[in-house]
Amino acid sequence: MNIKNTDKQYIAHTYNRFDLLITRGKGALCYDENGREYIDMTSGIGVNAFGYSDDEVVKAITDQASTLTHTSNLYYTAPSAELAKILCERTGMKKVFFSNSGAESNECAIKAARKYAAAKKGGEYFHIVTMNRSFHGRTLTTLAATGQDSFHTQFLPLTEGFLYTEPEDIDGLRDLIGKYPTAAVMLECIQGEGGVNVLSKEYLQAVQALCDEKDILLIVDEVQTGNGRTGALYSYMHYDLHPDIVSTAKGLAGGLPMGATLLSEKVEDIFSYGDHGSTFGANPVCAAAALSVQKRLDGDFLNEVKKKGEYIRKELEKTGAKVSGLGLMLGVTTEKPVSDVIRECMDKGVLCLSAKDKLRLLPPLNIGYDELKKAVEIIKTVLCS
Repeated sequence: MNIKNTDKQYIAHTYNRFDLLITRGKGALCYDENGREYIDMTSGIGVNAFGYSDDEVVKAITDQASTLTHTSNLYYTAPSAELAKILCERTGMKKVFFSNSGAESNECAIKAARKYAAAKKGGEYFHIVTMNRSFHGRTLTTLAATGQDSFHTQFLPLTEGFLYTEPEDIDGLRDLIGKYPTAAVMLECIQGEGGVNVLSKEYLQAVQALCDEKDILLIVDEVQTGNGRTGALYSYMHYDLHPDIVSTAKGLAGGLPMGATLLSEKVEDIFSYGDHGSTFGANPVCAAAALSVQKRLDGDFLNEVKKKGEYIRKELEKTGAKVSGLGLMLGVTTEKPVSDVIRECMDKGVLCLSAKDKLRLLPPLNIGYDELKKAVEIIKTVLCS
């Protein structure tokens, strides 16, 4: 079977794939059908927190799969309860809703915010303010939440009630909230797909203060930035924020599909039986994988994530490139088109991503220094060529 041709014939053409068939991987390395090795600086767009086929994650998955793969949320299972406990203990949040993806975790966050605002202030308080250049998912509602017109045009009408403001413009945000009855402000501390744009601590704390003043919920989207990616368990922890709702997914379960919406004390009981659900949410195998990941994200490990990120930054800045981001979520400016940089890096054995016009790097959090240094040297060569 020619896998590439079969893919093109039978899979919907929603992905403009690279001409690369990955057949196996271990750690930060993966291999194509000819056995050629690549250093993966993408980790499945931030999903493979510990790279390919990590021994501990694999063991957690296989042990759980041999015991219980799925029941339904009509019954209790141990892995989801244990995972919820560790997430709440490490964040100070009170309740967790489990789903399958980042978009679903954001859908839950939006539903929670609207129900809370309607109950407390009235049904007209349904507006949610997000940021220009944000990205929150591909369902109709999370597309509406996404502050990029390019994602909207083909799927109108989208869910109503979303407003957009320019990041770093606190006066603009205040004006919107004053004009429209607002349930929540929703933001990414670092806009990933939007270009690895880091919002300032001053702005984020001003948003927090405004939300506190107006009794508006603060939702922080940690789908890409969460689970150790930036060198903190969640990126909002860099900024001394206390969000009311946190959404996360991607690296949560180390390669398996899982999302989570964390609810603070203010909204912990906003959902009643039947208000929300997810057939595969809290799947025991995914939860077991996530437990394996979460237990390893301790202070020493997160400090290493920061050190690796600083190493990449310092080395790439030697080429004259500007580097944005935190930890192992980095965006790099390029003089030549970023698509050319990605192609040339792939030709030399390094896999990279883009974020708008920047090169985006999301290596496994535990990438070894030998592999990291080799990949960085190749990227520097390509940037300077």
